[in-house]
Amino acid sequence: MSEELPELRASDADREKVAERLRDAMAEGRLDMDEFGERLDAVYRARTYTELEPLTRDLPATGSGAPAARPGAEPGTENWPARIGGTGDARWGIGVLSGFQHTGRWTVPARFKAIAFWGGGQLDLREARFESRETIIDCWTVMGGVNIVVPPGVQVEVRGIGIMGGFGRPAGDDTPDPDAPRVVVRGFAFWGGVGTERKPTRAQRRLEKERRRGEGEDRKELG
Repeated sequence: MSEELPELRASDADREKVAERLRDAMAEGRLDMDEFGERLDAVYRARTYTELEPLTRDLPATGSGAPAARPGAEPGTENWPARIGGTGDARWGIGVLSGFQHTGRWTVPARFKAIAFWGGGQLDLREARFESRETIIDCWTVMGGVNIVVPPGVQVEVRGIGIMGGFGRPAGDDTPDPDAPRVVVRGFAFWGGVGTERKPTRAQRRLEKERRRGEGEDRKELG
């Protein structure tokens, strides 16, 4: 950040670039979850460049280990190239008279198997990394259910077969981001169901909250 104009107001795009650097630093093990959370909160509270600059002062410059944000990316869009790659964490999820869940920061394998028998499972991919550009999630449910949450931009293809059950596609599906991974949901549901839904990421929710707060301040100034 420039020190010549310390009181310049930061834009949504500036805040999102800093947030992306923090995400990469956490993924590389440079920040733990508590440090990441504290700094991310400070990012979305920041109003000027001088408030943003200290948050990445002790991190390597972009390009020295963390992928750079896509040039010209709109505020709130994901840096998908930085989120694809690595080794999947868990490759199975089994809920038999019980449940399982994978949420938050985890690496989705190229192929994941979900089994629910009189039980349920939750797979939240909004903050996850992806082992591959294409992820296949095989679901088998008997009197149970599996729910899959994906972020905006991710293409979802549903191929499952349901008998007295069903497979649901995400409502309000938007245009896929060409850099985003593709998720294929398939399998079999008997007296059960597999649902997919699209929800914004934590960063997108914070950005929207920041925008609304900024609009409120603008209205106050005009008033």
